[in-house]
Amino acid sequence: MKAAVLYGKEDVRVEEVMPVPLKPGEVRIRIEAALTCGTDLKVFKRGYHAKMIVPPAVFGHELAGVISESESAECRVGERVVVANSAPCGECFHCKVGQENLCEDLLFLNGAYAESIVVPVRLVQKNLLRLKPETDFRDAALVEPLACVVQGVEDTRPRTGQHVLVLGAGPIGLMFVALAKNLGCDVTVAGRRAPRLEAARRLGAANVIDIGNGQNLVPKIREASKTHFDAVIEAVGRPEVWESAVHLVRKGGVVNFFGGCPAGTTVTLDTTLLHYSNLTLLASFHHTPRTIRRALEFIEAEVVCSRDFVDGEDSLTNLPTLLKSMASGNSAVKTLIRVHE
Repeated sequence: MKAAVLYGKEDVRVEEVMPVPLKPGEVRIRIEAALTCGTDLKVFKRGYHAKMIVPPAVFGHELAGVISESESAECRVGERVVVANSAPCGECFHCKVGQENLCEDLLFLNGAYAESIVVPVRLVQKNLLRLKPETDFRDAALVEPLACVVQGVEDTRPRTGQHVLVLGAGPIGLMFVALAKNLGCDVTVAGRRAPRLEAARRLGAANVIDIGNGQNLVPKIREASKTHFDAVIEAVGRPEVWESAVHLVRKGGVVNFFGGCPAGTTVTLDTTLLHYSNLTLLASFHHTPRTIRRALEFIEAEVVCSRDFVDGEDSLTNLPTLLKSMASGNSAVKTLIRVHE
């Protein structure tokens, strides 16, 4: 079968890969929808991810499809499914206290940019979900990133009528817009690139701010919004934006540092501001089996739909070129990769 294989920094090759036989409890999924992702882009640019993938390895992690082969008593060939990119062990301290996203032994799954993928037994048992007949595969493929955003929203706890600022208009920022709007919040988005800002408007952002080159972020947003924000979501993953976030939230407000910054980076925060403004600072990471299921519920209810996020298509063969284009800053939100050509 054809599959994209990560070999190192900005080195992805589409190759013929020998399908591996199934072990007891495993299933094989014929992939019907695979989507590009900001995390995959980071991995492409860095050449690895210490926890998720070590090259050489098949690549990609947002997918949905049909079970084409099964060694699991619970799964039947022909079932339409979506699978997450990881599953917790269920046995470590964090799993036992309900923090499965922090599992000490998360089992990750990669290989979405391929004609098919083998799902290990732990993922089959914990994070393989059946789809309704009417659920489109490209909608279902959004489950994994949306589950991370569900985790972030539940950690932040925005309420109806509150003013929420989302810093960043990429796929994650836009998903925060959709869920916050669904909760009845007044949402402001600060970001760049016209297609993404237009998507934020379609998703219900009341105020959209083009930050241009990103300089003077705090005064620029204050001048454009003239709003005291109850919650600020950092969905960019840059230290300077983390630092700006705490200056944009009201006294007693909440900041969620959702965007992961490069390893080894640090931030400087004003201790007087944090203390006397009684700020709550938190950082959400990854997802749990429960938020995976909640994400699918949002997709089935059409709170989040691929038409608002998938704005391009490309072939599996052209994936290396597409990733280089993404690395250079193209403005696409998400691209559907056609794995069967």
